[in-house]
Amino acid sequence: MEIHIGDRVADVTLVSKEGNKVQLTIDGKPYDVDIVMAENGNCSILHDGNSFNAGLVRGEGGKNYDVSILTRSFHVDIVDTQAKYLHTRRGADEKQGDKIAAPMPGKVVKIPVKVGDRLNAGDIVVVLEAMKMQSNYKVSADCVVRNILVSEGESVSANQILVELDVIKEE
Repeated sequence: MEIHIGDRVADVTLVSKEGNKVQLTIDGKPYDVDIVMAENGNCSILHDGNSFNAGLVRGEGGKNYDVSILTRSFHVDIVDTQAKYLHTRRGADEKQGDKIAAPMPGKVVKIPVKVGDRLNAGDIVVVLEAMKMQSNYKVSADCVVRNILVSEGESVSANQILVELDVIKEE
């Protein structure tokens, strides 16, 4: 998930959680912490033998917080990865046109079509795995597969063109 603290954007991944013990990465750097939450919005964080106390005030919707540590305060926004992914996905679907592009880095799991296939709106053209989720990418209009630029098992980057299409114009 992304966490915005002022102008800073951090990529945070929860690796594991067992009781109060939490393993996470922040911008790829691993951290082992012990976190104890109190009902009043305060929490105690132990990291590398150091103790930190923080006050949390949850905003509406539960995706933002005002955090106070000692004499400093921060506004923190949590950008839910799944919501961000689905938003990106919807945008990609709306802009399909004559190509299918990966909305984020991932791995091609399946390509159930071949060059020359005629597809109807809603047909699956490629299956990608990203963030441990598989997603079906469908065409939004009748078309013919012009070119397949990736293969099954291949890793792809965000915005990489996967399949080129010839959209069939209605007469």
